[in-house]
Amino acid sequence: MTTTSPQGRTELLRPDGRPVRVLVVDDEQSVTELLSMALRYEGWQIRSAADGRGAVRAAREFRPDAVVLDVMLPDLDGLSVLGRLRREQQDMPVLFLTARDAVEGRIAGLTAGGDDYVTKPFGVEEVVARLRGLIRRSGTADRRPQSVLVVGDLTLDEDSRDVTRAGVDIHLTATEFELLRYLMRNPRRVLSKAQILDRVWSYDFGGRTNVVELYISYLRRKIDAGREPMIHTRRGAGYLIKPAVA
Repeated sequence: MTTTSPQGRTELLRPDGRPVRVLVVDDEQSVTELLSMALRYEGWQIRSAADGRGAVRAAREFRPDAVVLDVMLPDLDGLSVLGRLRREQQDMPVLFLTARDAVEGRIAGLTAGGDDYVTKPFGVEEVVARLRGLIRRSGTADRRPQSVLVVGDLTLDEDSRDVTRAGVDIHLTATEFELLRYLMRNPRRVLSKAQILDRVWSYDFGGRTNVVELYISYLRRKIDAGREPMIHTRRGAGYLIKPAVA
């Protein structure tokens, strides 16, 4: 499944509407931090590990949809890690990272079951593009029109401005629509009142953040009334939207 990210890109989602999960494995902290930041920008959930055994544990707990895996790790090498991962998630796409650019190294990685290969130093954009391609080809994510945002059973069409939950039409004012759109473009992400003010109202209310609370309450009456709640408050932090608990 795909929807549209805040930056206008087609955002990949799992078939259940949840964000794609990616495990990043590298013993260089700067690399994992850089890649994690770039992949979170795609709207994906990220877990990282600094060694092979940590990667295997993280994969069992996190159940990633794809893995970015360094070949040279301090304990188990990447090829050994891949073998263990494949025993539990056979079809999960794996993108290898390596400092070696020898043809033999590339062949070894692909022969071991890796799906693609990027040599260090690499461009972050290339890694993201290759990973998006692997995820699409793996069938983890399907395509939907870019103008449609979907979170759980809630759908918002940015072109027609139609909003439905479980097939039932929901009528929103212009401001309510913009607030809901901002929440749905950032599913499961806590958005502060300041962020919401800046994005939805486009200027600072001079501390009058109660306007956010007011419009959140309006949305809740229309989106959550009589249903399992999707809009949640994180006290002292902000608000988020996520699929309702079945």
